Amino acid sequence: MAIADRFRGFLPVVMDLETGGFEASTDAILEMALVTLKMEDGQLVRDKSYEYHIKPFAGGRLDPKALEFTGIDVTDPNREAIREIEAFKAAFEIIRQDVKAKGCNRAVLVAHNAHFDLGFINQAISRNNIKRSPLHPFSCMDTATLAGLAYGHTVLAKACKLSGMEFDGKLAHSALYDTEKTAELFCRIVNRWHELGGWPLPTIDEVSTAEA
Repeated sequence: MAIADRFRGFLPVVMDLETGGFEASTDAILEMALVTLKMEDGQLVRDKSYEYHIKPFAGGRLDPKALEFTGIDVTDPNREAIREIEAFKAAFEIIRQDVKAKGCNRAVLVAHNAHFDLGFINQAISRNNIKRSPLHPFSCMDTATLAGLAYGHTVLAKACKLSGMEFDGKLAHSALYDTEKTAELFCRIVNRWHELGGWPLPTIDEVSTAEA
């Protein structure tokens, strides 16, 4: 099965943000990572990973408690941070190219507690006047919800361990590490559904015929 056929033409793209707080409208985005996915021998697997360190936008709030939690030092010159608009334009171009290459019609965000990340992404799109976002503006796939269904737990670290993955708490809250772990978790859940007989997917015509 092609990935374009698995999610009704959507291409799932896994993303994670590290932010300066919890308010999408006021708090700065400090890190962003994305992982593309592909089908390989009938299994959904990770493809490529990308990471961006981001300068706080002008006036963006930085909550000291959030910085303490993530361990991000925004004054560190080794961060090699770029402007928010540069990061989003680069990430969105990668996503657009991947959507086209894999025969999909749009990308859909996959994230852990996805509406949190999508809220910040949509605020950045508006703030930077980005006209064409490849991501669906409100639909997303939340691995916290999926993990609650599949493994009975919604915390990323615990869900990963329950799925049989390793998870290093010392590396957590790095956007790249969390994104790669979220991507692997999503793939495991989707592939497990396959193993349980969830593929091939029924079509609308098949369901309608069965109901007639």
